[in-house]
Amino acid sequence: MTITMSTLTVDELRSTVRVLAVWQTGDRPAQLHPGDIGWFWRFGARRTAEAVRTWSRAGEVLAVGLLDGPDVLRLEIAPKAARDGELARQVAEDAAAPERGVLPEGAAYVAAPPGALVRDLLGRHGWEDGDAWTPLRRDLGEPVPDPGVHIEVVGPEQAPERTAVQRSAFARPTFTDERWHTMAAASPYAAARCLLARDDRGNPVAAVTVWSAGAGRPGLIEPMGVHADHRGHGYGRAIVLGAARALRELGSSSVVVDTPSSLTAAVATYESAGLRRLPEVKDLRREA
Repeated sequence: MTITMSTLTVDELRSTVRVLAVWQTGDRPAQLHPGDIGWFWRFGARRTAEAVRTWSRAGEVLAVGLLDGPDVLRLEIAPKAARDGELARQVAEDAAAPERGVLPEGAAYVAAPPGALVRDLLGRHGWEDGDAWTPLRRDLGEPVPDPGVHIEVVGPEQAPERTAVQRSAFARPTFTDERWHTMAAASPYAAARCLLARDDRGNPVAAVTVWSAGAGRPGLIEPMGVHADHRGHGYGRAIVLGAARALRELGSSSVVVDTPSSLTAAVATYESAGLRRLPEVKDLRREA
């Protein structure tokens, strides 16, 4: 049967996030988690829907892609369809042809699951290995140590502090209070938490958002940051431990995160909180 690519409507976002959640398993690195769409939702439902592509056969969604930027496609495929030739050919052709409305002409990136046939086919279209990413994971079957600092769940009153930590940590002014409220009002956030760590003077020093994919499935950290004025005091490790504890309370089987391998300090922070490195994954790059 024919594979059909679609751009979502706002009404279709919720069901697509549910499908994506079912695909999350503890034995393989996911390139797209429901939390990635939840985090993107800070830009609003309409913009989020316009950034999502699905590939379906006979009404069944087999692949979901998020345009996480104008030239970056993050792709997740149903585990049973990872080596589906018809699906892989269609996704590769759609990603390679700018007129199909997935990626623009010129330089572009695709993050696809390791072992998926689409990676092989993109290579035949001239795509090469790009940036390296380090997945990390911690099993949540056992209790997580106390972070050692005060950590609280962020609500509307703490939102300005949460967004201020984010802007300081990443030196980007884009996460505003309005965007936090937009994200927190969206359906994926019902299974998410924003956490804020404070020092012994009550200053907000680190923040994280965690996303559950449902009981017994991996939960995602996206994003985590330490305020620029409070680095070097172990607050990154503390907020990651707080994230793991929150996801365990939400029923997650593990906590996962994916970070650029070049960010060695970030990788070290996650490892200090008990996350274990998984094999490195490279995205695929097409030159201009």
